[in-house]
Amino acid sequence: MKERWTQVGPEAEERQEQRFAAWLSGEGLPFSRDEAKEAYRERVTLLKEAIQLKKPPRRIPVCPSPGFFPIQYAGLTMYQAMYDYDKLAQAWRRYCSDFAPDAYTSPSTIVPGRMLEALDVLFYRWPGHGVGEDQEYQYVEKEYMLPGEYQNLIDDPTGFFLSTFFPRVFGSLKPFEGLPLLPGVNEIPCLPPAMAPFGRPELRSALEKLMEAGQETVTWLAAVGRINQSVMAQGFPSFSGGFTKAPFDLIGDTLRGTRGVLTDIFRRPDELKEACQRLTPLMIKAGISSCRAAGHIMPFIPLHKGADGFMSDQQFRTFYWPSLRKLIIGLVDQGLVPLLFAEGSYNRRLEVISDLPQGKVVWWFDQTDMEEAKRTVGRVACLAGNVPLALLCTGRPDQVVDHCRKLIRAAGRDGGFIFSTGAGMQGARPENVKAMIDFAKEHGGSG
Repeated sequence: MKERWTQVGPEAEERQEQRFAAWLSGEGLPFSRDEAKEAYRERVTLLKEAIQLKKPPRRIPVCPSPGFFPIQYAGLTMYQAMYDYDKLAQAWRRYCSDFAPDAYTSPSTIVPGRMLEALDVLFYRWPGHGVGEDQEYQYVEKEYMLPGEYQNLIDDPTGFFLSTFFPRVFGSLKPFEGLPLLPGVNEIPCLPPAMAPFGRPELRSALEKLMEAGQETVTWLAAVGRINQSVMAQGFPSFSGGFTKAPFDLIGDTLRGTRGVLTDIFRRPDELKEACQRLTPLMIKAGISSCRAAGHIMPFIPLHKGADGFMSDQQFRTFYWPSLRKLIIGLVDQGLVPLLFAEGSYNRRLEVISDLPQGKVVWWFDQTDMEEAKRTVGRVACLAGNVPLALLCTGRPDQVVDHCRKLIRAAGRDGGFIFSTGAGMQGARPENVKAMIDFAKEHGGSG
């Protein structure tokens, strides 16, 4: 492989070191004892050295993705976790205490059910609302943006989401279809027609529902904040914080749907590319602002539609990678470390995705060949992954240990590796989770 990775300026290097220093300090955390503070700093240091490709590693950090496993392990239903924040806290504390990973994942994906009710969310089904109380929430895929609406999205993304997308996915916000064109409010004669819609009863009702959802979210955020504080105070740093998406995935997952975006590759290629370009700076800002709110350095970016088999290599290079790469570089320039979760297999993408700044991102692989990933992407980026969920759900502890040994030998040599799972661990057998974490911590790097 030719060494052709992108370089970043000294400002990006300095910003990253400042963010790492803030993460490492643990300032404001109510550590339960000096040993907990020391353990926290040691674990953050392990992550920093892995991300920055330091050699040799003192030990591979072990950071499995819990998914909804803590809920299952605590004997709770998904409904209880989404509606009872005290029980949610008990589940997360128990998981961290019993399994002691080097970093945990905040329960921020266990969203508040009462918020969903207030908004009358239509593009998800959640426990007690379309699925059983013991089931996970499920996405309802549809074309929430019509093929002829690309130009509206390109011209004004925020206006499109407020007045077109929101009314289609939130039943309570249907009246938002009548929102005025806000850039048109620029002189005093423009004020009356802009203000008139807000006087209509249906829009007032929608705003009240929005405030109801906001109030429940504030309550939930406070609860999640307390959970995070209490877990980190025991010496466990959060693995990531903040969230954003690849522009192509924003369109393909949420707006056009899988069938729609696949069709657009052939029927509307120029509009699709322009929309990805238009959304890129907004996704950069989303990653920066969410990391600022979380006080973290690593925004999580799930990659849904770039995997092998979804599109050809040429289509990946044309439609998916250019805007994703701009997103990554934009975040790196701000000192952040994008955590790129490559779902499925990326074996055919490895050479292309290696064109990034060295020691500035984490590629978290699901089903990718880790030996080949180490040979290519591993030269410029930290790798994470990829213990299979199926093995944790159906295998025996000795089989789990055997897989972990091979994975460490394949990807853990010379550092630059974070031991993790290929997906969230819901459905996993607790004895397998324990065997995985204990073995990886004991044999980190040595095989």
